[in-house]
Amino acid sequence: MRLPWIVVLAVMFASAGGDASAQQASSVPRVALIVGNANYPDADSPLKEPLKDARALAEALKQGSAGFDVDVVENLSKEGMRKAFDRFYGKITSGSVALVFFSGYAIQSARQSYIIPVDGQIWTEPDVRRDGVSLDTILKEMNTRGARVKIAILDASRRNPFERRFRPVSAGLAPVDAPTGSLVMYSSAPSTVVNDSGNEHRLFVNELVSHLRVAELTAQEVFDRTRVGVSRGSQGQQVPWLSSSLVSDFSFGSGPKVAAAAPATSAPAAAPAAPATPGPRPVVIPKMEPLVPESKPAPQPASPGPQAALPATPPPPAAAPPAPVTISPEDTAAIQDLNRKIRSNPNDAIALYRRGQLYAKNDDFSRAIMDFDATIRLNPKDAEALNNRCWVRAIIGDLYAALQDCDASLQIRPNFVDSLDSRGFVKLKMGQPQNAIADYDAALQLSARKASSLYGRGIAKLRTGNATGNNDIAAAKAIDPGVADEFNRYGVR
Repeated sequence: MRLPWIVVLAVMFASAGGDASAQQASSVPRVALIVGNANYPDADSPLKEPLKDARALAEALKQGSAGFDVDVVENLSKEGMRKAFDRFYGKITSGSVALVFFSGYAIQSARQSYIIPVDGQIWTEPDVRRDGVSLDTILKEMNTRGARVKIAILDASRRNPFERRFRPVSAGLAPVDAPTGSLVMYSSAPSTVVNDSGNEHRLFVNELVSHLRVAELTAQEVFDRTRVGVSRGSQGQQVPWLSSSLVSDFSFGSGPKVAAAAPATSAPAAAPAAPATPGPRPVVIPKMEPLVPESKPAPQPASPGPQAALPATPPPPAAAPPAPVTISPEDTAAIQDLNRKIRSNPNDAIALYRRGQLYAKNDDFSRAIMDFDATIRLNPKDAEALNNRCWVRAIIGDLYAALQDCDASLQIRPNFVDSLDSRGFVKLKMGQPQNAIADYDAALQLSARKASSLYGRGIAKLRTGNATGNNDIAAAKAIDPGVADEFNRYGVR
């Protein structure tokens, strides 16, 4: 039901002013977690580069004026990954610089990038979200802990042994919506993969370390030069991707340079660094019709299966004034970046989809639907966009259109667990608890710990007089303590 690289480098905060500024910068805690995963049992052979590359980067961050407190860890299991990140998060204090680097295998799922532990059991797409660690979650946690500068570097744009089990081709990594004050770099552009070189170190980390040791460069300049160097060294076959939302320049050396606030920018280009991007503009939001609240159609008779037939003339939802929408500063910055991309390319389906997700996340449902409409016009077979539009339409009460979207999504991907979950939610709001149970059952067969499906099935069971629904509700709350509030917020109690 829910809306749905490369090295991650910790972000540093620097203040202006000569010697006093440098002294203050040197007192700001700098912490780094460097992860090299090479020995994946499911791979034909161990990866050659991650361990050596991780050690080389760790040494560069420890030396001289960089002065990072570095934790270097190798071949982490799922439990080892959890412990390493817990240690890392525990070192972050307010105003600190936090850096994460990962080299190994990563997989894109539901438009997010997940780094994979060596013992990951990946056979289906839901397994990615179960065993992997989301880059979006890592950046969010760094921000929550108070890091002023968040740097993430993923060297994980590799063909991996897992995706062949559930996809015809590798999807590469996904763009990231990072909090303000972040600098994110992938070793290759989103949705692309590169072949391992087999050398002792890869071109990407060689370039990164060489520029990182130049003390007078800002972090942005280090990454820009790395991107250009890799592109040239690979004759354009590998172009790293960079996204920045820094509000002040940070240097790995001791002398910070303060700059005016700059908007988030994404730069996959192979050319030298472009001129500075102009300051942020207000989010451009088109004039919209009022939001449509939930309607309450007459109860429909339960059909024998989840593919219930629609009435010939469904009643239209009633209109009402829109509720005020407040978008968080972090999401506003991300929307500004996506606005620029869409202005330069109105047919950028990925940017439209991501903006729709952000609008939906912030309860701006009418704009979310507009972006999902545009995404689907560009790609009518986009099952994820259809599912997201189904879910948003269900929230505002446009239930019949929502059901059509979920049905269309499942025709494209019959075992798409998120669409089964969304359709169960639609049936629940339509007053068809038995049909909702059928969809939730199907979703839970694919993903047994999906909290929204457990909770929805529990509500549906209680509506049919089945007291075992309380067991489903308790299990859902144990997985996600906020699941009841989410359902209440969307009109299901």
